[in-house]
Amino acid sequence: MIRLLGIDPGLRFTGWGVIEVDGNRLRHVADGVLATEGDAPVPSRLRVLHDGLIALIETHRPAEAAVEETYVNRNGASTLKLGYARGVALLAPALAGLPVAEYGAMAVKRAVVGTGAATKDQVEMMVRRLLPGASIRRADASDALAVAICHAHHRATAAHVAQGRRMA
Repeated sequence: MIRLLGIDPGLRFTGWGVIEVDGNRLRHVADGVLATEGDAPVPSRLRVLHDGLIALIETHRPAEAAVEETYVNRNGASTLKLGYARGVALLAPALAGLPVAEYGAMAVKRAVVGTGAATKDQVEMMVRRLLPGASIRRADASDALAVAICHAHHRATAAHVAQGRRMA
């Protein structure tokens, strides 16, 4: 059994989700959102995210982490700030000694729903089906759990390939 941490980075809200994987079985452990004050200076907000992620890692002891890649939007300043949050989301688990994987939004949607064009509602519905008992309160937490599920699927595929087994 392995414990995975999924992170959906954002400067205002960073979603997180922890799952356990045993073969092809997934189990929800915890999920939530790290929130920062919108009027606080960016360095203070980044510290809140860093400290929160470190505390989550110490509490839940994941073996690996996965972070959703940033998409570029029309507002350059917003994209840059999202990049800051993503940097913290990559750095915190790396500083804790965890391997960190990265997945684009379309790869996450494909792994969870079966299509890269899935809506947020479809992703959340599938996350709830795959992880019964998950009490998802915000879309950011659902997205983070989806990132963790995506990583679990990619790990399973890589393990099959490494063992020379054919995927059905």
